[in-house]
Amino acid sequence: MSIAAPSTPKEITLRGIILGILITLVFTAAQVYLGLKVGLTFATSIPAAVISMALLSAFKDATIQENNIVQTIASAAGTLASVIFVLPGLLMIGWWAHVPFWPTFGACAVGGVLGVMYTVPLRRALVSQSDLPYPEGVAAAEVLKVGMASRAGAAEGKAGLRAVIWGSLTSALFAAGAAAKLLAGEVAIYFRTGAGATGIGASSSLALIGAGHLMGITVGVAMLVGTVIAWGVLVPIMTTLSPAAAGMAAADHALSIWSKEVRMMGAGVIGIAAIITLAGLAKPILGGLKSAMETARKAKLAGAVLDRTELDMPIFIVGLVTLISLVPAGWLLASFLQGGPLMSLAVPLVAVGVGYILIAGIFAAAVCGYMAGLIGSSNSPVSGIAILTILGAALSVGMVGRTVMGPEVAQALIAFALFVTTVVLAVAVIGNDNLQDLKTGQLVNATPWKQQVGLLIGVAAGSCVVPPVLELLNHANGFVGAPNLDSISDQPLAAPQALLISTLAKGVIGGNLQWNLLGYGVLIGLALVLINFALKQSSNGKYSLPPLGVGLAIYLPSAVITPVVIGAVTGWLFDRAVEKKAGGEAAKRIGVLVMSGFIVGESLFNVALAGMIVLSGKGEPLAIANAMSEGQTMSIALIVGTAIVWSLYRWSAKNGQAVHG
Repeated sequence: MSIAAPSTPKEITLRGIILGILITLVFTAAQVYLGLKVGLTFATSIPAAVISMALLSAFKDATIQENNIVQTIASAAGTLASVIFVLPGLLMIGWWAHVPFWPTFGACAVGGVLGVMYTVPLRRALVSQSDLPYPEGVAAAEVLKVGMASRAGAAEGKAGLRAVIWGSLTSALFAAGAAAKLLAGEVAIYFRTGAGATGIGASSSLALIGAGHLMGITVGVAMLVGTVIAWGVLVPIMTTLSPAAAGMAAADHALSIWSKEVRMMGAGVIGIAAIITLAGLAKPILGGLKSAMETARKAKLAGAVLDRTELDMPIFIVGLVTLISLVPAGWLLASFLQGGPLMSLAVPLVAVGVGYILIAGIFAAAVCGYMAGLIGSSNSPVSGIAILTILGAALSVGMVGRTVMGPEVAQALIAFALFVTTVVLAVAVIGNDNLQDLKTGQLVNATPWKQQVGLLIGVAAGSCVVPPVLELLNHANGFVGAPNLDSISDQPLAAPQALLISTLAKGVIGGNLQWNLLGYGVLIGLALVLINFALKQSSNGKYSLPPLGVGLAIYLPSAVITPVVIGAVTGWLFDRAVEKKAGGEAAKRIGVLVMSGFIVGESLFNVALAGMIVLSGKGEPLAIANAMSEGQTMSIALIVGTAIVWSLYRWSAKNGQAVHG
């Protein structure tokens, strides 16, 4: 099929691939740290697109499609970092002491490749023939169009790059202040409520403020509701029912009850909210797939020549790569069992594992892809998918291993279930990202198969970055709940999602899961689903209260959620303040980039800090001895943080006007 030269713009180029991989290295390291510290990750498409445009503007022949490939590669790799929601579980249960490179690389790479392959047949159904909004995909396309369109666009592109740099520098310096002990790492207050106790904390983190801004006001309000339910209702009630031991501080009492009991209820809310969300998607997903197959059949019968912008990877290649990928998947699972107590069951376990990856992967990729279209990949319920996947994996693996039960066998079965879940989660998150990127591509007239190749490059790059960064953080800090025999610092990373996933796996296989607490969570979740439904109906879809957001806020520490809520509210106030003014839309986009910079700067600083911890052998290499009290360092953190956020919002508004003018 010959296509005229003007209709084939420059897309996959060597400089684009190199730039995409370099951005990948930065964003993946940032994502891994953020996910391990707070249990949240962020979408990297927009900052990647801005950095790409600013750097490629040095070349006269750079095209919008080439920039699109760069952001596609970078976003795939950044997304792949979500496997850290499961992998540290293997360290927590004591199965691994260190993060081995090849099994980790293999799980990421095999899952990522399958994620790309599974979503190729979904593109027509869920992207080109669907009216799903794809908020982040459309936003990334807008950024690309504005940046490439005109002189004003080029000026905005340069302002955008400055925004990412300013955001990164200020948040890195703020994090350095906390590492030097000049600012409090957390601002918190705990108090007694009669026989019970409760309180609230807020991490001194500009990255979390940035994450809140990017998530938006709807998710922010849902998280505020979750915080009120957890710390205003459940913690006071549960602490009253379990009085504190003599002399126990209010903070210790409240936090111990929250971590042992309330958190499990949060898991129940997340689980039921995910199941109901997925059940509601079954009909539109099946309908979309049916129409896609119908269209493909008609096109084949008519012998139509497809336009460049409709060319996917050939389905034969997709099928072949999928089948070939199952070989390393089987080999990975077999080598995982090598020499362990489950060797006698290796054949049935590998068969169950590969079958589960194949079937659960297809389901997870389709659901996550649809959710990315509906609410954006940052808000997609990856936590819910991970919970359902580990429950399914633990039940399947537990059935096979029941014949040879024993303490060692139970631990090995839990480890195997976690490893299988890692691969399925990689499939899910890449499916989530792939369709989002293909939507951006559709809006900028990209060639789908070239983007799909770009995604595979991103998967390979991200799979190389995740294991060494994860091992660096394991050696420097370690993780809550893990033996951490080789860790230097005494401040382990929370890895909250991995803690939940490993707890569920232990509970299912060991038969001691706290079903009653999960059950209470399910009841709260059902009530929230009904409230959300009523809210949507009464406001004609204008307002909603996503139950998953509420569940996450009950499950994650208040120190994480409070700054996210603050970021969502300040972001909403900023957007409202500038939208009626000249250059308002440009100011909003620049604000988004400052907030992305907040996340990147703080996360990269902390990865570098982990490197310093390992090299120096000291847990706090930057700490400066000072005579300030905790209250004083809290006040300084509050004042400095507020000043930075306010100044950079003002700077964004001014730059929006300047670009517009």
